Amino acid sequence: MLKHLGRGVLWTAMFAAIGTATIVDARAQASDLQSANAGTTVTGDKGRKLLALMVQALGGDAWINRRDWVIEGHGASFYKGAPNPYVSTWEEFHREAPFGDRIELISKIGVFIPTTKRDVVQVWTPDNGYEVTYRGKKELPKDIVEDFQRRRAHSVEAVVTQWLKEPGVEVVYGGTTTVDRQLADKVTVLSAKNDAVTLELDQTTHLPLSRTFEFRNETYKDHDVDVETYGNYHTMDGLMTALTITRYRNGDMVNQRFYTKVTSNKSLAPVLFDPDKALVKK
Repeated sequence: MLKHLGRGVLWTAMFAAIGTATIVDARAQASDLQSANAGTTVTGDKGRKLLALMVQALGGDAWINRRDWVIEGHGASFYKGAPNPYVSTWEEFHREAPFGDRIELISKIGVFIPTTKRDVVQVWTPDNGYEVTYRGKKELPKDIVEDFQRRRAHSVEAVVTQWLKEPGVEVVYGGTTTVDRQLADKVTVLSAKNDAVTLELDQTTHLPLSRTFEFRNETYKDHDVDVETYGNYHTMDGLMTALTITRYRNGDMVNQRFYTKVTSNKSLAPVLFDPDKALVKK
């Protein structure tokens, strides 16, 4: 269990529980979705129209053209379906271009007068991830970096702003399904590189309820399935935002995140995304 791990491993596990809301560059217009690489089949057209409705439901061009945002929340990790005995509170700073992500783990020290401390931070650059403390930076383990990059490349935002613009992409409508007892439309986007992302959209609101992709497990030489489900949508800064995000690996719950506040277009300082800037003790 986590309570038997060293401090550094414990922080890494907590950050993994946060899951990181990864977003990629988003500069296209929502109206481009129906025309970009438009297919000629009825199936393809229906899938693209549903994705266009999803974007409009999330906030349209305002959702696509966000420059940066800040997320406050808490979360926990799970092992074999059982929660680990820690809940992490954190604040995440995200920048679109150039890509940058920063997660600050928040802890409270003291019994009678709790003091908020942020002495461990993760900083993500376009090609790597780092743990930053008062002593400086160190690279995160390779498997954690690969997992982060993989989820970033298969995010809902990546599908909208990158996948649909690639040559040879196919969009397939997979019919009706259910997600947490909600009727959903299933849409799969297939790339020319034989990669795929499946989105399940609420039939009434068209908001995404889940995102699924498979990838090859290099250790066991088989395929793993990564699923995220989205729920408890509320309007945050004019955009529809899922406040509960649950992630599964091969059917087992891995982590769950709960957002309490999301703000957009804050003109975040570049220094936040510089891993060479060590934390300063207060």
